Amino acid sequence: MKIRKATTDDIPAIQQIAKDTWPDTYSGIISQEQIDYMLNLMYNTQTLTEQMSGDHHFFIAEQEDKPIGFAGCSPYSSLSPQRWKLHKLYVLPTIQRSGAGKALSEAVVDVAKTNGATELVLNVNKNNPAYTYYLKHGFTVLENMILDIGNGYVMDDYVLIKQI
Repeated sequence: MKIRKATTDDIPAIQQIAKDTWPDTYSGIISQEQIDYMLNLMYNTQTLTEQMSGDHHFFIAEQEDKPIGFAGCSPYSSLSPQRWKLHKLYVLPTIQRSGAGKALSEAVVDVAKTNGATELVLNVNKNNPAYTYYLKHGFTVLENMILDIGNGYVMDDYVLIKQI
């Protein structure tokens, strides 16, 4: 398995992994309509291009030169340079538990630390099984958050934090 920094050339692969992963991850948690809305909102080409051209860092996990997962992170805010946010971490359902998620997480921690971070935060849906994965890997609950994302949909999440 190989982890590398993603470029705008990887946007179609990121979109495909999200499309293949989200229904498996969220179908028992949110409606298919909300999944479709969020995929379009968060993974459209313009949004990903803007993020990659800005302060977001994306990583791709590859197995036999095929993309199998990705992660995205950025500084939490200019007011908190010691805190970074893991925005996205998805691995194809058929590849999960292979170490790809851990390797992507390590790439995120490395870039955050290189940029002066001492904390990593993330949002996870309260009903997402990944919640227990993050707790096992040193994250704790910072707060509960209900975020209106438009079109009548909300994200009902835990905000987790970890010292890095």
